[in-house]
Amino acid sequence: MTSAVQPTRRGVLGAAGAGALAVGLTGAGGSAAAVSSYRGNRGDRSDRGDGRPADGGRGRTVAILLYDGFTALDAVGPYEMLCRLPGVRVVTVAHRPGPVRTDTGQLALTAERALADVRRADVLLVPGGGNRGTVATMEDRAVLNWVRLLHRRTTWTTSVCTGSLILGSAGLLKGLPATTYWASRPYLAKLGAVWTPGRFVEAGRIITAAGVSAGLDMGLHLAARLCGDATARATQLAVEYDPHPPFDSGSPEKADETTRRLALKLIDDAVVPAA
Repeated sequence: MTSAVQPTRRGVLGAAGAGALAVGLTGAGGSAAAVSSYRGNRGDRSDRGDGRPADGGRGRTVAILLYDGFTALDAVGPYEMLCRLPGVRVVTVAHRPGPVRTDTGQLALTAERALADVRRADVLLVPGGGNRGTVATMEDRAVLNWVRLLHRRTTWTTSVCTGSLILGSAGLLKGLPATTYWASRPYLAKLGAVWTPGRFVEAGRIITAAGVSAGLDMGLHLAARLCGDATARATQLAVEYDPHPPFDSGSPEKADETTRRLALKLIDDAVVPAA
């Protein structure tokens, strides 16, 4: 196993702390210089991601829908690929501003804006969620009307995982190729879509991503659509997205039946039941 010879994150931080202590004993100037150099190389992150275009034109807005029971990575994965793009502003939207609980109940993200306050966006992103959250949102007339409203004027309407079922419930996928979470594929047909294999599927101005982590790939693809391949490649390096998973069971075609059943059990057991 490689972990025996690779330094742990805690070990690296500990070594860094010891080095800082040594610098402090020999003089604080070295530490200050290192911090100054680091800040200069990295830039002030607070100056980035404000959505102001470099050319002074109108910025582009990415609206991410949050709803009770959504899956965190479905929203955060694409967000991480899009939030640093020049001229792009990401805004989180829910029924009302404030914390919105994820499917496991162990994390909440803050919605900045209410549905009624966001009437247009250049990009709409609908994340998936646990069964309870997804089904409730598929039946939420206010959310579906809002999705339809934004879709009329978006450049791109996108989803991750079971978020495509929400798009389908809004009537946006009829006759179109689309993808979703592997265990939810049969439901796409009931919503008029044609399930199509792939980490993400682009059909006109609608892009649907497969399950959870596929949102990272879709987000990077969307970054290229918005700002070009060069910026997307730089974004990939900026977040050091170079996946090499230790296992090869990331799709149902690669996993055996025991693994598939356990995967669904892990998801079901982690989801917070309805109140």
